Amino acid sequence: MPASGFGAFVARARAAGVLVVQPRMGMADPLRMRDGLRATRDADAVTVGTVTLDSYTRTGDLDAARRALAEGVGLNGYPIATHCADTTRTVLQGVMDARFPVQVRHGSAMPEHIVRALLAVGLDATEGGPVSYCLPYSRTPLREAVTAWRRSCELLASMREYGSEPHLETFGGCLMGQLCPPSLLIAVSVLEALFFRQHGLTSVSLSYAQQADPRQDEEALTVLARLAGELLPDVDHHVVLYAYMGVFPRSPGGARLLLEDAARLAVRAGAARLIVKTTAEAHRIPTVGENVRALETAAAAAADERARPALSAVPRACGPGTAATAAATAAATAAATAATTAAATAVAVVPDTGIEAEARALIGAVLELDTDVGRALVRAFAAGYLDVPYCLHPDNAGRARTSLAPDGRLLWSSVGSMPIAGLAADGPRPPILGSAGLISALSHVQRTYDDRAADPSAPTATAEVTAAACPPRPHLPQCRTDPPRPPEPPRTPVPPRTTSTPRRELGPTTP
Repeated sequence: MPASGFGAFVARARAAGVLVVQPRMGMADPLRMRDGLRATRDADAVTVGTVTLDSYTRTGDLDAARRALAEGVGLNGYPIATHCADTTRTVLQGVMDARFPVQVRHGSAMPEHIVRALLAVGLDATEGGPVSYCLPYSRTPLREAVTAWRRSCELLASMREYGSEPHLETFGGCLMGQLCPPSLLIAVSVLEALFFRQHGLTSVSLSYAQQADPRQDEEALTVLARLAGELLPDVDHHVVLYAYMGVFPRSPGGARLLLEDAARLAVRAGAARLIVKTTAEAHRIPTVGENVRALETAAAAAADERARPALSAVPRACGPGTAATAAATAAATAAATAATTAAATAVAVVPDTGIEAEARALIGAVLELDTDVGRALVRAFAAGYLDVPYCLHPDNAGRARTSLAPDGRLLWSSVGSMPIAGLAADGPRPPILGSAGLISALSHVQRTYDDRAADPSAPTATAEVTAAACPPRPHLPQCRTDPPRPPEPPRTPVPPRTTSTPRRELGPTTP
């Protein structure tokens, strides 16, 4: 079974100017799982596959997973540590290759058994992190999760001895899914990536979850890419955007508009990969067909956004792009034309509202606590230097609170003991939300997009980015000023693509 080459595949797509799209997908039955992977591979988009694991496997209750399989009880994912290795190899055989890598997604605070199982069947790409898969999803002490993730990273990294380039994606940019301000998402995503590098990984991705205001999200993604380029210069990395993870629109039209906006945001902000959601998210687990339609919808919206003259005319003005250190990545990048590469990495300059200052302060405060990133993370949460709003884990201070402005921007109501007080203050902090305000904030995106779908003449929520000069930043070159970006015309849903996707052009570039 060939190694996935996950990071190199995404880098080749990025060099070719194409957004990689990926579903959330996992079925207990091996034949259905194989059919889902094949349908993802054959979609009219540049895709990577997903094997999402079941809850029993995530929590390490393998006896329960075995009983469920024996009794025919439904599982909410693929039990990779319960099915025998030969079964999973058969699922992947003839489907996964260098042109279609597959990632395992799981949600486990203690993932060592999962990493062993995926390596045993020839997979080498997964995701998570010691903070992002501990605090929101478990009661596991953070110290124990850090230890388990250290061992898991070292297991993955050991595969480099056999010619593989394992890939690990941090889930840190998706903490709680919503109502977590961008600076904290960026900080945890970067810190987890630094943890991965410290324990031997040289191919990583950094996540960020779409929130309620596209201007704020574009600024956040730009900052995330800049900090990753600065702090991970020796690591092959890319940014992955998650379509909105909160309460999804109930109408098919609203859900489609939200997904299209996520794809457009990914292109404008230079993300290389997008995790999609479907029109069924508000109602049930989506079918394979609904996942494929979501992949194709996102790919079409991304292609439409990339073709806009305003985007292709605006060069990247701030920060480095993805570090392409692998030989395959370098070869692919050299083969791409200069125009295509420029389009693939184009990002407009966005106003600075203080997200970067907060993210830098958080990262710096944590790294000053200990030279070992894992120990630093444990100490940071104990001191309240990192504090996830609305997270009930015992190791989380629970003093931070947020609010949602009428335009969708996430604001700090209270920063607790985090070292960011005053860094982005532009007036009095909004009041801490009560129960009614919290429920309203949680459903803001759902209401906004369902209303847009019901009234196509309503203004779109897509950002009209105002180009401005970036101020000088420590240890970074002075950014130049770009011309203002013209206002965006009203958008309508993009029809499905009718042209084929150049997947074969993203295959291996060296023997």
